[in-house]
Amino acid sequence: MATIAFLGLGNMGGPMAKNLLAAGHQLTVFDLVEAACAALAAEGASVAASAAEAAGNADVIISMLPAGKHVAGTFLGDDGLLATISKDTLILDASTIDAATARQVGDAAAEMGIDFMDTPVSGGVAAAAAGTLAFMCGGTASAFSRARPILEGMGSAEKIFHAGPAGAGQVAKAANNMLLAVHMIGTCEALAMGEAHGLDPAVLSDIMKASSGNNWSLQVYNPWPNVMEGVPSSNDYQPGFMVDLMVKDLGLACEVADSCGLNNQMGKQAMSAYAAHQTDGNGQRDFSSILEWVQAQSG
Repeated sequence: MATIAFLGLGNMGGPMAKNLLAAGHQLTVFDLVEAACAALAAEGASVAASAAEAAGNADVIISMLPAGKHVAGTFLGDDGLLATISKDTLILDASTIDAATARQVGDAAAEMGIDFMDTPVSGGVAAAAAGTLAFMCGGTASAFSRARPILEGMGSAEKIFHAGPAGAGQVAKAANNMLLAVHMIGTCEALAMGEAHGLDPAVLSDIMKASSGNNWSLQVYNPWPNVMEGVPSSNDYQPGFMVDLMVKDLGLACEVADSCGLNNQMGKQAMSAYAAHQTDGNGQRDFSSILEWVQAQSG
């Protein structure tokens, strides 16, 4: 079992760290929120007073931070962890950030002979708690081989992918969540159109699931209230995956598209829709609540 430093114990990081403890790893955690650290201490983790203290004797560092600036600030510069940790340390950054920062940190780590992988996740809070996350990994093949047994403590073995070099994990995550937003809005429009013509949304959902319109939103995350049990739409759109986070991820996807000259029209339209829904006060609600925005456009 590995000695792991886990940095960032938010809605995703907390349950991920808990699953690593359950897998038998030795864990030292750090977060600016003392209550988050206390919750992991109650599960058997050690608590550090700083990221540097947590990383001091770690074989593996896992970070789950809000944005690229936090990842860069943690690892780069004279005060960053790359300047102090052992060259044998494996760094796994599970944050969802811009690909450029992931490449920057990855290149800096490579120059020092340190294995780094960007390992953003998919599956949301429920999968984080269940230990069934998907991981999209960017880094070397050797780093991926080292990372896999650690990641399997937090995710499903069949959902751990090596996407390519450093930054590739973030590109894959951006592509996935852009597609997720597009097919969620499309699903909402299809259901709203059917319901307006007198169709039962539950019946229409079954028809589309058995037809060429089938997609993840229909299968496991139906946005229409009370069609599917155990999803946010049947619980007043309590998240789940918040609109605020979808807006963030669509912004990252648009940056990735711009960087290669791709005019991602559907992604941009999804970004516009979710930004408008966010502005209407729905940022803390689940992203499937975009159904209400779709319905409002028809007056």
